[in-house]
Parts: sequence; C-alpha cells; structure tokens
Amino acid sequence: MELYKSGKINRMKDQYGFKFSKNLGQNFLTDPNIISKIIDGSFIDENTLVLEIGPGMGALTEGLLDTAGHVVAVELDRRLIPILEDNFAGRDNFSLINADILKVDIDEIIVDVCEKTGFKPEKIRIVGNLPYYITTPIIMNILENGVKADSITVMMQKEVGDRMMADPGTKAYGALSLAVGYFCEVSQVAKAPKEVFYPRPKVDSIVLRLDLRDQKPVDLKSEELFFKVIKNGFGQRRKTMNNSLAGVMDLGKDRINEILSSVGIDGVRRAETLSMQEFAEVANAIFDSTCED
Repeated sequence: MELYKSGKINRMKDQYGFKFSKNLGQNFLTDPNIISKIIDGSFIDENTLVLEIGPGMGALTEGLLDTAGHVVAVELDRRLIPILEDNFAGRDNFSLINADILKVDIDEIIVDVCEKTGFKPEKIRIVGNLPYYITTPIIMNILENGVKADSITVMMQKEVGDRMMADPGTKAYGALSLAVGYFCEVSQVAKAPKEVFYPRPKVDSIVLRLDLRDQKPVDLKSEELFFKVIKNGFGQRRKTMNNSLAGVMDLGKDRINEILSSVGIDGVRRAETLSMQEFAEVANAIFDSTCED
C-alpha cells in the first residue's frame, strides 16, 4: 500500500466521498523520502510507543507501524476514521482514537493502551504532521502539561520552526524560542517544500524533533514569573526592557531599572537581545525584590 501517492489519495477520496477541509488545515504528505526521514529522525524502534497526531489517510502511519512496537493515532476528523480503520484493519499494533488532541489526556491514553495491549514501551514518542494554524497550541499544551514523552517530532510551517530554533539577537527569536528551548532540545530533521503535499499549501514546511529535557537549562524561583517576564518583554518588541517590564508586579520603571541593574542588564536593551539565562536572572531578581516588600 502506497498511501503517500496523490493518485492513491484521490482514489480514496472518491471511494469514501472525502473532501479536504481548509478549516482543519488538511495537507497530506506525499513524499516517501520525507516520511522515511521523519521515522528515522524520531529514533523509533520496536520498543517504542508512538502517539501520532493527525494521521490523515495514514501515509506516515504506515511507516510508523512498520517500525514501532505500537502506534496510537489521534484523529479529529471523523470522516477519516473509516479510511484509517480499513487501511490498517490487519495491524495488531494499531490503535485509533477519534478526538481533539487539545481536549484529551495524552498520558491517560498511553496508559490505557499499554494496559489493553500489554505492551511495555521503553520510549514514548509523539509524531505528527500538524495543521499550521494550531501547531503552537498543540506543542505548548503537551509541554506545559508535562506529558510523559521522550520526544515530539512534528511537521510544521517553516516560519514557526525557525522561531523555535532561533538564537538571541535574530529577528525570529521570541517568546516561542524561549518556551520551547526551556522544555526541549531542538533538532532539525528535514525540510519539506510545499510541493510534497496534497493539496499543496502556500508555504514550505520543516520537521523538528523536540527532545524533552530531564533537567531544565536554568534555575528558577518561579516558573510562572519567568514566563510572565518573557511575555511582557516581547509584548511590544520595540520597547526597551525597562519600559516593557514596568507593569510586571506593578513595580514601575524606576524599580525595574534597579532590578535590571542588579543583574548587570542595561534597561535600554530589548527583549530579543536577552538570553534565556538573562531572562531567568531578571525573573529571579524580581521574585526576590517582591518577597522583600
């Protein structure tokens, strides 16, 4: 079965009366080389349980099932469920759930599948070709909820991937760069031009692997405050740090200038010039300052 071929996709469309949904951002991958790169780049083997987000008609799913010990596919579009059930009816290492990935407990799904199948994975890896419009919410939902996975390998819009990989001082660097970098180590797996999708999107894509960290890269006194400082810092990129942070904890510009100076940061710097370590030092200094009051 060559589910990645556009001809096969069209035949299944006709057979099941399926129509692509622009609202769901459905663009199916048609390049077997990129499918192979995703599987290889995810470090999947027979001891791995894979949770696949948005399997579509199953082009990537097919390769995952050939490699992984078990694949749990979570698909939102109920119209695709009979297609996936028919395509993989003979696979005993396949589980399918019709649900919104943002509304389910991923850890609970994994535990339930392992109990039902008796499979005891050594690694749990999340894989998916994510709709552009909801890529960031899905990834941040997984990270912020502390899902017990070893890695997340996902296809996404190249612009979003560039932001996740960006270094301080670059145009792409921002709150997303820091949030993902705090939870994960980021690696590029493959590039995917728009020509390898059907229907063809308007922009190119990229595949990244996010390896979840066992230990966070900075020491924080308040994770909530750390992200609040980042959010305020990048809220208006043209503002200097002393202006953008003045509203944090209602400290005011003069107090913020004192705090920034105490950790060796000039208040006229902008957020995109600060490293993660510097943001951590600012957040910790604000925490200490407010505790003294």
